[in-house]
Amino acid sequence: MDHEVLERFRQGDETAVKAVYERYAGPVFAVALGILGDRELAADATQQTFIKAWKAASTYDPQREFSPWIYAIARRTAIDIYRAETRSRTHGETDVAVVSPGLETAWEVFEVRLALERLPDNEREVLRLNHLEGLSHAEIAERLDIPLGTVKSRSHRAHRRLLELLRHLEET
Repeated sequence: MDHEVLERFRQGDETAVKAVYERYAGPVFAVALGILGDRELAADATQQTFIKAWKAASTYDPQREFSPWIYAIARRTAIDIYRAETRSRTHGETDVAVVSPGLETAWEVFEVRLALERLPDNEREVLRLNHLEGLSHAEIAERLDIPLGTVKSRSHRAHRRLLELLRHLEET
């Protein structure tokens, strides 16, 4: 993201906040959905994340990467929502254990990231836009200014390659 936009975001400029939202809403939603497992709660967490980020914008250090900062807010917000939901379902219990992913899960995430890095850039971009930003194939075609059929074939090839690259993770 452009440093000038981030500096304006730090100063609370509404157009910069909107630009940051448009760029990061999809990935923030993915972070929240991964923690909460519920689309409605993840949407709430996404909104709360950007409200918190806007209120804390002056604390953002422009010398550091922006995405880890916003993702940390998203993670904390989603965990807070998870705890509140768990408390409301258990009728007032206040201690909720948040289970961190185990070593096996961390290894699988690492393997998936490695496999994604091995994909051609154009296929990886289609997957990113589809899975992290939640865009449809038609929206991806419009954003990348390429034919819909090209998006579909890149998506199909990318998924096929990932399946092959990650076959070793299948349980036997």
